Amino acid sequence: MNARDIMTRDVETVSPDDDVGEVLGRLASADFNGFPVTEDGIVVGIVTQGDLVDIFQPSDRTLWIPVGFPPFLESLTYAVDLSWDELDFGIDLARSVGRSVREVMTEDVVTVGPTADVDELLRVLADDERDINRLPVVDEAGALLGIIAREDLLRALRTERIESDRSR
Repeated sequence: MNARDIMTRDVETVSPDDDVGEVLGRLASADFNGFPVTEDGIVVGIVTQGDLVDIFQPSDRTLWIPVGFPPFLESLTYAVDLSWDELDFGIDLARSVGRSVREVMTEDVVTVGPTADVDELLRVLADDERDINRLPVVDEAGALLGIIAREDLLRALRTERIESDRSR
């Protein structure tokens, strides 16, 4: 079993020129917490909820981010820690919504090739220091082929174990 066998092939992506507000809205309704950023099919970055939260706050606080500018129908799940003397938060929020993904994305993306084996996938997705949850699978040129989430790998390992137990 390798990356090609586990990856999800239909991957939602964003462009480096997409608006942060639009991406926040998409993330609010998604079952995952980030998008590969592609340009002409090549992975150039990744943007996660964490990247987007960081533009609205110092890293020592957490907050709720309203989504759906306006009417703020949904919110991402972060707790608010804003004092009353920080009333300019709304202005900062409005100013940041128009920023491009290019300004907030992580450019140093960890990727794997389609032949990466389970041990390599486990090494990357279980690395405590990097805390990677979604791992883009790319070809030699960096073109996106698919993506593997931690959940995908766990599901594949469970299926393999069940099939192995049945064949005994």
